[in-house]
Amino acid sequence: MRRFDAADPAFETDFAAFAAAPRGSPAEVDAAVAEVLEAVRLRGLEAVLDYTRRFDGVALSEAEVRVGADEIEAGAADCPPPVRAALAFAAARIRAYHERLRPEDGAFVDAAGVELGWRWTPLDAVGIYVPGGRAAYPSTVLMNAVPAAVAGVGRIAMVSPPGRLAPAVLAAAKEAGVTEIWRIGGAQAVAALAYGAGPIQPVDKIVGPGNAYVTAAKRRVYGTVGIDSLAGPSEIVVVADGANDPAWIAADLLSQAEHDPDAQSVLITDDAAFADAVAAEVARQLAVLPTRETAAAAWRDHGAVIVAPLARAPTLVDAMAPEHVEFAVADPEALAAQVRHAGAIFLGRHAPEALGDYVAGPNHVLPTSGAARFSSGLSTLDFLKRTSITRCDAAAFDALAEAAEILAEVEGLPAHARSLSIRRNRRG
Repeated sequence: MRRFDAADPAFETDFAAFAAAPRGSPAEVDAAVAEVLEAVRLRGLEAVLDYTRRFDGVALSEAEVRVGADEIEAGAADCPPPVRAALAFAAARIRAYHERLRPEDGAFVDAAGVELGWRWTPLDAVGIYVPGGRAAYPSTVLMNAVPAAVAGVGRIAMVSPPGRLAPAVLAAAKEAGVTEIWRIGGAQAVAALAYGAGPIQPVDKIVGPGNAYVTAAKRRVYGTVGIDSLAGPSEIVVVADGANDPAWIAADLLSQAEHDPDAQSVLITDDAAFADAVAAEVARQLAVLPTRETAAAAWRDHGAVIVAPLARAPTLVDAMAPEHVEFAVADPEALAAQVRHAGAIFLGRHAPEALGDYVAGPNHVLPTSGAARFSSGLSTLDFLKRTSITRCDAAAFDALAEAAEILAEVEGLPAHARSLSIRRNRRG
């Protein structure tokens, strides 16, 4: 864990280096992924099954690749009732939030008499990647599938690494209305969704987080399909004053550190004694945390405590452009209003980021690695396309055509110009 003090003369330089430090996978990952993608593109399901044997140690037949309807039903039934109730509660809140983000079609007539409009249409097919490995992630199912369903996507195909899918994951899929599930993971799963593989038909967009190989694969298939984002390690910045319980803030920092050894947790506070108390509490909680190996590595290698006036916090947050930022201060709105770059903002001492991971309603698939400077979290809009509409009668055409013809001639495009002049002259 690094410690910074804004009063230190070297603070600006040291903090800038910290904020810019890379976290993530080695370069050789991309080369390995390129080989997998090309093999699946050429050999389809045969290659997918080969890589599943090699990388996951699981031998699947073609008949075993798809999770059947009976298995989904049985898995959902095995999920304990309190968990099913929590999933339904979360899904309802996610659905309600994302329904409010769905835009409406519209049109207007401008001063020239031209009718201009726009129409929103859902994607035909979307692939959802749900990670396996360290834990089961039913929340990922809900956060990806529910907004797609709200948008009206016709086909939602879910992939997840092979093995027995956790009952909570299957219950989440059922809650979200997902009926097409394939037990494949890694770069080969991304390739199957992008190019198609045997019974797995290609999709139009791939969403959902994954490991370095999944992220590299999504980067490479972009253009063949759309993607949501390139997910990096999790991040949280907590801006807190000394009036907080140090144990609460330590728990918030560790909530992201336990995701990945490359995750980043940062505390910004104006109280040096409180900073010491939080650091001590992090150490105490790590000692008994079941995920302490991962969390301890993340805190040790990428964590930070910054002692600085709270008035400087928005500038520091913007420099990091983090995935999540909490404002656990007396007047959170005043500071949060000054932040321009953050994936999600949590206001007040009783708004821990963990609520956002599960039940608050906004999406937990968020920009990482500074991408909050130019992108937003996953939402209904990611599953919709906007088509522009232009309608002109003869009078409206006459109001526009001369200027358009001049610009076409300037650009050296005579067929464009003739398309306009032939109508201006009313010749057939």
